[in-house]
Amino acid sequence: MKAIILENPGEPKNLKLTEIEKPQIKEGEVLVEVKSISINPIDVKTRSGKGAFQKLKEENPLILGWDISGIVVETNSSKFKMNDEVFGMINFPGHGKAYAQFVTASENHIFLKPKNINFEEAAATSLAALTALQAIEKADLKEGQKVLIHAASGGVGHFAVQIAKYLGASVTGTSSAKNREFVLSLGADHHIDYKNYDWENSEEKFDFILDTIGGENIDHSVKVLKKGGTIISIPSGLNEDVEEKAASVKGNGFKMMVQSDGNGMQKLAELLEKGFVKPHIYKTYHFNEMSDAHEELEKGRTVGKIVVNF
Repeated sequence: MKAIILENPGEPKNLKLTEIEKPQIKEGEVLVEVKSISINPIDVKTRSGKGAFQKLKEENPLILGWDISGIVVETNSSKFKMNDEVFGMINFPGHGKAYAQFVTASENHIFLKPKNINFEEAAATSLAALTALQAIEKADLKEGQKVLIHAASGGVGHFAVQIAKYLGASVTGTSSAKNREFVLSLGADHHIDYKNYDWENSEEKFDFILDTIGGENIDHSVKVLKKGGTIISIPSGLNEDVEEKAASVKGNGFKMMVQSDGNGMQKLAELLEKGFVKPHIYKTYHFNEMSDAHEELEKGRTVGKIVVNF
């Protein structure tokens, strides 16, 4: 089968297209013929030697990626049958091996693809959407609460806006001014231009803040956090002080890493099927163009998601 392997960490050109043996499934697994792959910032970080690279560096071959959609072609699972169309985030934060023509998936990491969305949309609604869902569930978001979502036009952010609105929250999203209309089109009630906002003197206070950036963003967030409110920060390595900083204003701060979860994928499938959540696909690439897709994501200007198709 075709696969893209990472022989050495570094530039996008280090992603090498090759032919390897098709993987064998174990009990409780299915083999998925991949139709679409979604790439995420963690893919880029890991390729460059950061992210999950230290955990995965001994894998041979090392195949990046976690988000897939496709068709079940072999099954050793009571949950899925041949020709089922499925999607999910595979084995995160372990070795997902998604950059391949065929991928083995635990029956507990995937769910049936809704019939009203295509493979591209399904792959896009995996890691980023599951991150948003798990963060919102961890915050125990309630109807009527005020929510601030940083980088609301990005992968995680644009899903978080939609899920929070579905739950009945009042949502404010931050982005650059050029993405204001996009953020509002997702259902956000208010928009903040992060480049031109006076956090120090803001009178707005939020029950829940989702931080997808870290660093000084956490400093901005604590200035607008309600007493007893919650900040959840998801980036790795840039959010070590979130608990301490939130506590300084009598709030709650948490770091969070998404986990593969078939039950979460089922919830996302239901939201997709009912039209409450829709992924925005910024650009698509062919499998042979994976390096180009990485270069695009590294620019940091992606609105929504980048998808790679077979």
